[in-house]
Amino acid sequence: MPHPLITQDHIDSYKRDGVVLVKGLFRDDVAALRKGVEINMAEPSEHGAENLKKGESGRFFDDYCNWQRIPEFENAIRSSAAAEVAADLMESSSVQVFHEHVLVKEPGTSKPTPWHQDSPYYFVEGEQTVSFWSPLDPVREASLRCVAGSHLWEKPVLPTRWLSEESFYANDDTYMPVPDPDAEGMKIVEWEMEPGDAVAFNYKTLHGARGNQSASRRRAFSLRLLGDDARYVERPGRTSPPFPGHGMQPGQKLREDWFPVIFRR
Repeated sequence: MPHPLITQDHIDSYKRDGVVLVKGLFRDDVAALRKGVEINMAEPSEHGAENLKKGESGRFFDDYCNWQRIPEFENAIRSSAAAEVAADLMESSSVQVFHEHVLVKEPGTSKPTPWHQDSPYYFVEGEQTVSFWSPLDPVREASLRCVAGSHLWEKPVLPTRWLSEESFYANDDTYMPVPDPDAEGMKIVEWEMEPGDAVAFNYKTLHGARGNQSASRRRAFSLRLLGDDARYVERPGRTSPPFPGHGMQPGQKLREDWFPVIFRR
């Protein structure tokens, strides 16, 4: 039986669409995660970024790979139902942590989160992957938007840098250009969400978000997890996150001392 927060319909929809909503996944962790975000913003890592060009309104901050130094993040990752729910959705017997990601859009931030797939940025491949995107504030218009079924596309989408809009890699026909799902009439799913709800989506699911034109902040905590079939792969350039000095070879499972297993059947 799946975890009480989800049903078999969630699992079936996740396999078909590459995205589902899980109500209340981090509900008990919202206050702690908000505290963790404030710590993160006050003390960003080397990956911390401001994603607005000069003259653009608001503030769009993001940072990642801080869960091992911010206890509020690690506690939520290890004590919440996220790992077990991930195992159910991926139909996996084990779950590894890949990394976490914080994204904050202050009121009046017009810049959207560009359409992208996570997988092409990463040095990991597999069908059993899941990202949880959880707002720490109520969201209406600034929710995550996902293209249903895009995890099944034949070609991955070329990853780009959010600020400079440059491509991560040279396009050698391995990747397809970033599409415009609104203009192309693709099936986009999004939900009004309460703090602690979570959108679960496959690493290969195309997703983005509007700017935050509301009067309140939009803080989001995202957690990226891996299942049984995830393996290290080489990309044609520096990945994001880069994880330098990892020492892994193509085809290997990710090393558990860096990417710990947090759930086993």
